[in-house]
Formats: sequence, C-alpha cells, structure tokens
Amino acid sequence: MSTIQGFGFGYIPEETIHHYLVRISRSKNDKVLVYERFHWDEGEVQESEINYDNTKVILDRHKWDLVKDTIQTELNKSLKNNKIKVGRFKIGDNPIDRLLGKEMILLLWAIEDSDPSLIPTAVRNWLGFSREERWWLFTMTNATTGHADDKRGWRKAIRYAITENPIDDKNKSQLKLFDL
Repeated sequence: MSTIQGFGFGYIPEETIHHYLVRISRSKNDKVLVYERFHWDEGEVQESEINYDNTKVILDRHKWDLVKDTIQTELNKSLKNNKIKVGRFKIGDNPIDRLLGKEMILLLWAIEDSDPSLIPTAVRNWLGFSREERWWLFTMTNATTGHADDKRGWRKAIRYAITENPIDDKNKSQLKLFDL
C-alpha cells in the first residue's frame, strides 16, 4: 500500500475542509498562531483569509520551540500508523489534520500561560494520554473556552492538570509494577 499524500500534517482537503493552521513567523519575536479553518485554498494563506474569531492559541515562540519537536514526532507517529505522509513544521503556514490539531492544541493550551520550567512535565503528561483522551479533553475545553482569549474555566483546569501533575518519574516507574 502506498503512502497517502497530504498537506502539512495529514491534512487531506478531499476528505474534509475542516483543519487547523499553525502559522510560524520567521521572526523569533513573533508569536506562533493556531487557527481553526473551514475552507482550503492550496498555496499560501492570505492574511485576509484568517478569521481572528477562529484563533485557538497565541503562543510565545520560545515555548513553541520547546515543544515543536515532540509535537512533530507524536503527530508523525499517528500519520505513519495510518500510512499518510509525515510532516515537518516550517516557517510559514502548516496545515494540520482536524484530529491531530485537537491533540496539539490541548498541549499548547496547557503551556500557553505556564512557567516554561513546567513544560517538560506538561509534555510527559500529554504523551501519557491516549489520543481519545486528548480529543475528549480538547472537546470539553473547546466547548466553553476555545478561543485564544479565553483563559478561564476548563482552559485553566487543563493548564494545572497537565503542567502540575503530582506524580514524578520515580513514582511513575513504581506504578507500572501494578499494571501487570
């Protein structure tokens, strides 16, 4: 079976127009922006095509740089399992499959207002969730606080739950003994 071609990270416009778009500027001083989109025009996305109402995350570039490799690896693992061409984050616009985008945004919501020193814990906890758990947490959060400016309720709970998990690596390995 051949590899299915898509754009960015598994976005296949023939299957659905709903996707997410990660915009990474060349300038390290600019924020990384994540938008939800409901249309597709192949090629560079014009500023006029971006609707601020559909902005999900506005993230400091430093924090993005701390998680982008982990996100890329995790998304590509799912793409490989589904025989879809893998992606790589690049400067500019990066389309993301709808379900993969939900997973990614959950982690970005967790770290957007956190201390950068908590990011390794957030990544470890995010990786510990199944895809279905990530989708569920995204859906619950998005229903009430899904816009980039919404920093209360579920959004705040996600940050604390994912960045301040009380289980450390020592205890984590001990817990695996009981999963036999």
